[in-house]
This record gives sequence, C-alpha cells and structure tokens, in this order.
Amino acid sequence: MNETKAGRIVKVAGPVVVAEGMTGSRMYDVVRVGKLALIGEIVELRGDSASIQVYEETTGVGPGEPVIDTEAPLSVELGPGLIESIYDGIQRPLDLLADAEGEFMSRGITMPGLNREKKWHFKPTAEQGTKIVPGDIIGEVQETTLFTHKIMVPSGVSGKLEKLTEGDYTVDETIGVVVAEDGGKTELKLMQQCPVRNARAITRRLAPNRVLVTGQRVIDTFFPLAKGGTGCVPGPFGSGKTVVQHQLAKWIDADIVVYVGCGERGNEMTDVLTEFPELKDPRSGEPLMKRSVLIANTSNMPVAAREASVYTGITIAEYFRDMGYTIALMADSTSRWAEAMREISTRLEEMPAEEGYPAYLAARIAAFYERAGRVQCAGSPEREGTLSIMGAVSPPGGDLSDSVVQATLHVVKVFWSLKGELAYQRHFPAIDWLTSYSFYKQYLKECFEDKDQGREMEALTVQAMGLLEQEAELLEIVRLVGAEALSPADRLALETARSIREDFLHQNAFHKVDTHTSMAKQYEILKTILHFESQALAAIEAGVETADIFKLAVREEIARAKYIPESDIEKIPKIRQTIDEQMKQLQIPAVP
Repeated sequence: MNETKAGRIVKVAGPVVVAEGMTGSRMYDVVRVGKLALIGEIVELRGDSASIQVYEETTGVGPGEPVIDTEAPLSVELGPGLIESIYDGIQRPLDLLADAEGEFMSRGITMPGLNREKKWHFKPTAEQGTKIVPGDIIGEVQETTLFTHKIMVPSGVSGKLEKLTEGDYTVDETIGVVVAEDGGKTELKLMQQCPVRNARAITRRLAPNRVLVTGQRVIDTFFPLAKGGTGCVPGPFGSGKTVVQHQLAKWIDADIVVYVGCGERGNEMTDVLTEFPELKDPRSGEPLMKRSVLIANTSNMPVAAREASVYTGITIAEYFRDMGYTIALMADSTSRWAEAMREISTRLEEMPAEEGYPAYLAARIAAFYERAGRVQCAGSPEREGTLSIMGAVSPPGGDLSDSVVQATLHVVKVFWSLKGELAYQRHFPAIDWLTSYSFYKQYLKECFEDKDQGREMEALTVQAMGLLEQEAELLEIVRLVGAEALSPADRLALETARSIREDFLHQNAFHKVDTHTSMAKQYEILKTILHFESQALAAIEAGVETADIFKLAVREEIARAKYIPESDIEKIPKIRQTIDEQMKQLQIPAVP
C-alpha cells in the first residue's frame, strides 16, 4: 500500500479522531493513527480535515501525532483458512493473537486474516486458454472434511487464462496468470480482498421460495424462514435471544454458518467460543466448527470495531454464497450495532434523530438486510447461492416500539417476537405465537415430497393457530366468569391449545432428542394432537363428558411424542390408532 499521504491529529473525542492535512483522502479509507499506528477509517471529510473512527482504544493519543492514509478501504481477506477461524470485528484472528500476545493484545497490532504459512492443495477445474470473468470458478481446495472451497476469479479481473497449475500453495502464492485484452497480466492467488461496505456482485436475484429448516418446531411450522430470507428476534433481557441464535446455528439446514457476536457480553461470547468447537455437526458427526466462522466483538471492545463487525461478517458470508452454497448468518445483536452507530454519530456532532440515533439508522439497517437473498451467482458455471440473515434485537425493556426494532421490521420478512412472560414460565423457545409472523408461510408445503402431505400440513398449521387464538379469547372469559361458564367444546379448545403449547411449541434445547425435530416428525406430532381434538369433539357431540375425555391414558403418549427418536417416527401414527381405540371404549365410533 502507498503510505505517503500523511496528516496530523488536531482533536481526539473517544473513538473519533480529527486530522488535518488529509487533502486527497477518500471516504472509508483505512488510516494509521498516532505513534501507535492504530487502525482507523475515515467517516467524514470537510476540506482538508478528516474525521476518523478508530477501531482501538485511543487513550494516550494526542494532537500533533501523525495520521497515515493507506489509500484503501476497509477490506477482508477471502480464501482458504476462513473456516474454523475466530475473528474480531476487523478480521484479526483472535486465537492467533492470543498465542502471540497473551490474554490482552497490544494496541496497533495487526495480523493477516488468513495464514500466510499454511499450504493448501489446489486442484484446477478451468482449462488454460479459456476466457474468464469475475466470479468464474477456476479450482477447488478441500479446506475441511465438510467444506470444499471454490477458488473464484476476483472482481476486476478478466481475460484469457494463460497459466493454472495444480499443487500446494500458500494463500499469497501465484497459482495462475490472466492476460487481459490489452496485454496486461494479472496473477491469480488463492486469496482475494474485498471491501466490506459494498455488496458483492451477483447476476440476478431469485425468489426466496424454499424454507430453511431449523429443527425448531415453533419456527418451522408457524413462522418459517426462507433460504435467502431475513428474520429478526427481538425480546427483553433474559427471554432467550442468544439461545435461539445458538440453536439456529447448531441445527439450521445450511452449508456454512457465520456467527457475529456484535457487542454482546463477554461471558455469552465465551460460551459460544467454548461450545462451538465441541459441538457435533448433526449431518456428519464432525465438529460443527468445520463449517463455521465466528466473529467476536464483545461489549468491552472498541465501539468502532463493533460497527464494522457486521460488515465483516456479511462480506465473508457473501463470499461463501458466491460459491453456490447455502449460508446462514446470525447477528447478535443489531441493537448493539445501532448503539455503536449512535455513539460515533454523537462524536461526529451529527444531528440526532429519534432516541439519539443518527438519521441514517433505518437506511443502514435496510442496506444490511438487503444483502441477504437467493441469487444467481456471478460467473460460470451457473450456480445458485443463498444467504439468510437472522438478527437479534435487544430493545430496552423489551419495548417493541424501539427505533431499532421498528426500522428492522420494515425490512425483514420474519418476526420471532420473544415474550418475557413465556420465558419466566420456562416455556422455551419463548416465541409469542400471537404477535410473531412470517411472510414465507406459503412455501411450507414445499418441504414435503408428498404434495398432499404438504397441503395437509398447511391446513394443520392454520387449524392449530386458530385454536391458539381462540384460547387467548377464552382465557379472558375464564378470568371474568370462571371455567364453568364455558361450553364443553370451548373447554376442549382450551385443552387442545394447551397441548399444542406444551407438547408441540415447547422444545427442550438440552434434550438429545427434543433439541431438533424434522419436518416429517413435526407433521406427525401436530396431526396427532389435532386428531385427538377432532375425535374428542365428536365424543362431546355424542354426549360424553369432557372430564372423561381428558382422563384418557393416550394423552400421556401424545405429550411424550416429541421425545420419540427420529428413527422410531412410525410410533407416532400408532398413537392415533390408540386414540381411536380409547374413544371406542367410550362407546364412540372413530371419526375417519
């Protein structure tokens, strides 16, 4: 990099530094600040003055110290070695820094995001002499046992592939040469760099019409997320936002998981960093880290790096998407990201908007979520990639009218509203079925190979949600006049809704069977609960007392259906046969 353009500091205000003599500098250029060469980024230009957000603690930095412009935007290194890595907000490898520096790293220290010494075996897939354009896949590296890394032509490079050699290379060694039409030559490497604040190029967007199965019943059945979709998880303190994110990261049907811990408490990120290496991938039995990237920027880390961390994470996720993979990105939490924006905006003396947030808050949030999607990737061979974003939101006191929540709801298509009362009742996931929603529900039936079964599942979810809504109305009546005032049919509706809540929606993340449920099993459980309801309704119409129906032994089997292993799923339809048999004992013919 050219490091000749220099200015000097005239003002320091927390993470924001103002420097003079910066004529010719550009917005979002990375600079080196002070004698310690702290990493910063230009966020405002006025004449020859530049306001710089510094990604490290500025204590001890004072006026008169130099500022060096690297004349390059904040970028991430993309290539083999990303998987299994743990980075901070600006892609410094925390595990390697800990080995080099100990528990506390020195200010100004830099370390490349990708290992420069490790060799990777590169296998070409493109032939010499072919014309290539940005995004073309030219070879592969088997990065882990679970992940094949596709080597792509970087942005701005096109021409005839003159040379491409199989062998063992480090990420910065030349693997091939491209000759442009004007005769200029460009060396290809396993690694490429990409600015984080701009979305990577795609050919076109596709409709997000396939459900991303998570194994969480309340999500998959009632509020599904599409591949390439966007969702948010708002909720008060202690309602389980982080646990929901962890469950999604463990079980979601994605090839790669990118987890961004943005401004979360250190103890929570410690749990993530210690648990992830021990987690087993349910599909292969290998460690989950073999298809994961973690970005940790805790609440005690510099606020400016927190603001950059989500861009670092989304750019890495887009890179994997462009290989043709299904990517899931979890951001925990975007409220801390917004708070970082607010603090930097205040230091820049910008006019505050609602609740002190900058006026561009909604635009920044929208631009972040817009980078999700199901797309046709640039280059050849033709391939499809998806990037889904799930962001946790932490509104003060669980207030859903908070600016960050409202700005997020304007752009996301799935809203998983966590309710504190459910969490206090030990109902997890504490997703409120009455206020949550999903715009991808119409694609739920596509999860089933049997189209009739898919359509039936769609009808079952409508029926179950109707019972839950009816329960909310009936509980108000019970509070006013007592349960005795309800008709037998209404008492059955209350009891069925309770069964849906406790036997279907409630899910134990720490139970080896209940922690994940396939779509086939979700269908069988829900069908069994509603089958009991239809048989019981027929019994009531024939004059049977509700008390006798509720005492049936089969109800215990229904309650324990969620603990039946996937390998024994055929046992669940047998419960429906038991329902019919026990109804016959009440002298009621079974309803077909």
